[in-house]
Amino acid sequence: MARNPDRLDELTRAIAALRRESDRIRQWGATLAQRLGEGGRLLAAGNGGSAAEAQHLTAELVGRFDREREPFSAVALHADTSSLTAIGNDYGYAEVYARQVLAHARPGDVLVLLSTSGRSENLLRAAEAGRTRGATVWALTGPLPNPLADAADDAIAVTGCTATVQETHLVSVHLLCTAFENALADEHTRRAS
Repeated sequence: MARNPDRLDELTRAIAALRRESDRIRQWGATLAQRLGEGGRLLAAGNGGSAAEAQHLTAELVGRFDREREPFSAVALHADTSSLTAIGNDYGYAEVYARQVLAHARPGDVLVLLSTSGRSENLLRAAEAGRTRGATVWALTGPLPNPLADAADDAIAVTGCTATVQETHLVSVHLLCTAFENALADEHTRRAS
C-alpha cells in the first residue's frame, strides 16, 4: 500500500514557496488599498473550499483584519444564493460567476479567483468577464501550468495536494489582508505628514 506524503512536510514546502511571493503579495495589497480607497470594489469567487476562502477574504475587507479602519466594498459572488441558483438554472453552472461579474465589475475593480486546480470553467469565464469589464483579475491557484493562471492578469500558484493548496491559499489571504492594511496605514501616514 502506498503511503501518503507527510502533510506537514508538504505544507512546509508550500509555505516556503509562498515566501518567495512576498513582494507580489505586498504589491497586490498596495494595489488593492489604492483601488478600494478610490471607491473600487473587490469581487471574489471560488468553488467548495475555495469559495470559503473567497468569502473569508471579503469578510476581512468589509470588517477588519488586524486594525480598526473603515469598511471597504468586497463581495463574495457565491454568497448571493438567489443569483447563483437563478443563473445556474437559467444559463448553466459555467455562467454563475461570469454573469455576476458582468453585472457588478467596473474598470478599476479587482476580481480575485481561487481554484485548487485552476481549471474550473465557471472561474475561467469569470476571468474573461472581468477583463471585459476592465477589472484587474488575480488568481490563487494550484500547480502550474493551468488555464486560470494564464487567464488572469497575475497569479500565485501553489504546488501540493488539494488540502495543501487550500491551506496555503488561506495563508495567502491573510498575507494579502496584512499588506492591504499596511498600505492603508502607510498612505494615512503620508497624508498626515
